[in-house]
Amino acid sequence: MSVYRVVGGNRLQGEIKVEGSKNAVLPILAATVLNKGESIIENVPELNDVITMLRILESLGCRVEYKDQSVWVDASNITSSEMPANLVKQMRSSIILLGSLLGRTGRVVSTYPGGCAIGVRPIDLHLKGLRRLGAKIDMQGQIVCEGETLKGTEIQLDYPSVGATENIMLAAVLAKGTTIIRNAAKEPEIVDLQDFLNSMGAKVYGSGNHIIRIEGVGKLHSTRYSVIPDRIAAGTYMAAAAVTGGTVLLKDVVVEHLHPLIDKFKESGCEIETNCTRLRISAPKQIKAIELVRTLPYPGFPTDAQPQMMAAMCTAQGTSIFVENIFENRYRHVDELTKMGADIKVDGRIAVVKGVRRLNGTTVLAKDLRGGAALVLAGMVAEGTTVIEGVEHIDRGYEELGNKLKSLGADITVI
Repeated sequence: MSVYRVVGGNRLQGEIKVEGSKNAVLPILAATVLNKGESIIENVPELNDVITMLRILESLGCRVEYKDQSVWVDASNITSSEMPANLVKQMRSSIILLGSLLGRTGRVVSTYPGGCAIGVRPIDLHLKGLRRLGAKIDMQGQIVCEGETLKGTEIQLDYPSVGATENIMLAAVLAKGTTIIRNAAKEPEIVDLQDFLNSMGAKVYGSGNHIIRIEGVGKLHSTRYSVIPDRIAAGTYMAAAAVTGGTVLLKDVVVEHLHPLIDKFKESGCEIETNCTRLRISAPKQIKAIELVRTLPYPGFPTDAQPQMMAAMCTAQGTSIFVENIFENRYRHVDELTKMGADIKVDGRIAVVKGVRRLNGTTVLAKDLRGGAALVLAGMVAEGTTVIEGVEHIDRGYEELGNKLKSLGADITVI
């Protein structure tokens, strides 16, 4: 297993291209199953989760090629509707194949998905939505969904779940009639999935709002599509600049997706300049504490950026309060940050972070994807050397995070 060795004290400076979105590309890759032709997906980041998804597609009978951030998928000959348990358990997003496989083959068999242990992430809303479309679901030891003829219907989600919204969209594309999803998730990744589906000939409308309408079609056609930039990766690079007092230019971003983050970094004293696809962040020598960071579904502050923001606040001037409303176990990085000298108190979903004069390098463990990124940021501002174990979690969601930060001046070695 690899580890990161980070020597703190360097101020980040330079420019960096933001990779394609992990949370957008995985459901888009799942959606290629619906297409009996070819799909070419561009701006695909080289991530462990992407490789796992491609291996699952190959196990189903798809032909796959991945080169130079471009993926070619030929799903014309699906030979299996059973997903390999060893691959499904490696990532949460494998669950999104339920909707696309059910829509394409009328049957899907899967074990329960894996991924980061950041809290209870039930799939009841996914299954409830598929049942409303006409699927019969057996959950005796594994998930077996059957539905030769899915029919459009109206579905009211109890919570705007991103995954449930995506699964229902995918299953409804080839269903008979019209499906309406109410209280749908509004995340940019939902809009990207809609745009990809429509590029294949689907009829999906309204994503980005709380009501999505899907008119079922008889077939889809080949397509070429480019994935949106990763707003969480962009937020991580912004936090890296902020915590080190640096100045960084981010290229290939969608600024509109970053406003929940931009607002908080401005509050911390950073100067931010933007145009449509670029963002420059300039941080003072010491940033100020942020009064309140409350995670919420989009367009609120993203839970996936909370650990990185917390790392930045560990050495800020003043006290910051975090309220985690999405995942109840999203503070797994706190114990590791306190090993480095951070002053953090947690009570349920509330964390109080008092900025300290310095952090100290030590050996810490990345227990999940975003928490691992937070430890890298903390290591860059700590005195001495920080060794971060569990890097495989980080590699699931960032494309060469260590090397990209190194290109900005960070002292990071992958061992």
